[in-house]
Amino acid sequence: MSLSMHAVSVPVFQQMLTALGGVLAKAEAHAAERKIEPAALLQARLFPDMFPLARQVQVACDFASSVSARLAGAELPAYEGGDQTFADLQQRIAATLAFIGGLDAARFNGSDERELVLRPGTPKERRIGGQAYLVSYGLPQFFFHVTTAYDLLRHNGVEVGKKDFMGAY
Repeated sequence: MSLSMHAVSVPVFQQMLTALGGVLAKAEAHAAERKIEPAALLQARLFPDMFPLARQVQVACDFASSVSARLAGAELPAYEGGDQTFADLQQRIAATLAFIGGLDAARFNGSDERELVLRPGTPKERRIGGQAYLVSYGLPQFFFHVTTAYDLLRHNGVEVGKKDFMGAY
């Protein structure tokens, strides 16, 4: 039995975004308990040229939404808000989960063979098959940003471990 494109994408995004929400909740509690200004964690970076925590979460959500939308042939939702607080980031995760959870699995049928155009009409335009897009681009990008968000918090003393990163599976 082969795996469907939906099975390899949406449930993975759901698991990891739900876990990321749990990690952020621990970070918010950590900041409150230690009287750390939340912005210190939200703007933390591993290195000056990297995105801060808040942006890592935003980009992870953006990849989950955009990859799912492209594979399902759906319109991508627009997200409002500056995502400056832990509550804002939790709301972004919830909106992303609602969007991808609302996509009918049947819409993903045939997406492994479908050609996708990334950055159309720009010098960086690229055409790629759906399976390669998911496996070689979308999932690695998503995991990079989720992992970096986790690492930023762990580096800043938030007591999280692999079980927190993985979430329920």
